[in-house]
Amino acid sequence: MGLYATAMEAIEAYTGLSPAAFFTISAAMVVVYKIVCSMFVDPEELDKKPIDARSSIATNQPAPQPQPPTIREPVQLGDVTEEELRAYNGSDPNKPLLMAIKGKIYDVSGSRMFYGPGGPYALFAGREASRALALMSFDPRDLNGNLEGLSEHELEVLQDWEYKFMEKYVKVGQLVGTDQAVNGGKVEESEKHD
Repeated sequence: MGLYATAMEAIEAYTGLSPAAFFTISAAMVVVYKIVCSMFVDPEELDKKPIDARSSIATNQPAPQPQPPTIREPVQLGDVTEEELRAYNGSDPNKPLLMAIKGKIYDVSGSRMFYGPGGPYALFAGREASRALALMSFDPRDLNGNLEGLSEHELEVLQDWEYKFMEKYVKVGQLVGTDQAVNGGKVEESEKHD
């Protein structure tokens, strides 16, 4: 009984709490820790299917291993019209997810959760989104490459977006056949396609 009494006195002396309060708080901390840890699951664990003990034991065969997701290399498209670009809006899961900024087409398939169907930026997929990005607009009427009438600040915002895309995504082509003002209000000769 001496060890128990010594431990209770030590708890009270070092923590300033009664032993009952100390153990209650300790138990609550363990429960909170377990709850918080359960919120963060290793992504590989999410992909694993639950093991069906009956099938793997009964057939004496190993349980099937989950296949890693296939990562496709970006496909270089070259010159693409705006109409052709619309086919890459995420509606076909076998096609890459593309969008254009200032006439340059980027493969944003790696961010399907943002640009794919149901994502917060799905509106931009398969479209030339320069004006919408410059204005930070989700208005479908702004989904074009027309930079006329944009302020200096809006053009800077667009330039920041372009730098982010250049850093994060692979350029896979360029828009052709557009008469809209791009690249600061001028249409480059390579973009005119009569």
